[in-house]
Parts: sequence; structure tokens; C-alpha cells
Amino acid sequence: MKRALTFAAVGEASTGLALLIVPGLVGRLLLGEELTGIAIPVARVAGISLIALAVACWPGTPRAGMMTYSAAVTLYLAYLGLADGLTGILLWPAVVLHAILTALLTVGITRGEEIKT
Repeated sequence: MKRALTFAAVGEASTGLALLIVPGLVGRLLLGEELTGIAIPVARVAGISLIALAVACWPGTPRAGMMTYSAAVTLYLAYLGLADGLTGILLWPAVVLHAILTALLTVGITRGEEIKT
């Protein structure tokens, strides 16, 4: 089972990285159509999600995967708002929420707290 999980993590991380770097190519190869317009940032957020999933499935913890996602999506959404001028009504509240979640998850990881279910 460990080999299957490692294989899946590597595959998802690779796909996520490809979505971050060349989302149009991934769209063309997977769906037969070039991704354009607003599909590009959406594909990149999906790429961030896949990378975070891979981190959660690797020998780390689910919290590390969630922290990876939250930190990366905070930075990417802030970049979209500042550099690309994409500013929907929920963009900045989402950036603030993810920044807070990143801080809380980071504190939990640095303290070595266990997740209680």
C-alpha cells in the first residue's frame, strides 16, 4: 500500500506542477482544448491543490498538506489581485482567511500538536 500511495503522490505532484507551469498544455493534452482566459488561474489553483494532496499523502501529515495548500493559495490569490488585477468581491476575504489558516496550521506544526478527531 505504501508504494501505491507514494506512486500516487508523485503522479499528483507532477500533474500539479505541470498545471502551475504550463496549464494550457495540460488542458490540451487532457481535454483536447487549450485553456485560456480565467481557466488559467483556476487550473493553477487546481495545481496547487494537487501538490498539497501529494504532500499530505507523503510521509508527512495531512496538516502539512493543508498548510502547503493554504500558504500557496494565499500567495497566488494575492498575486492575482495585485499583479493581474483580478478582484472579485471574495478575493481579498479569501486571501485573509487563507493567511489566518496558514498561520494557525504553522503554529500547530511547530508546536508538534496532534490532530484530534
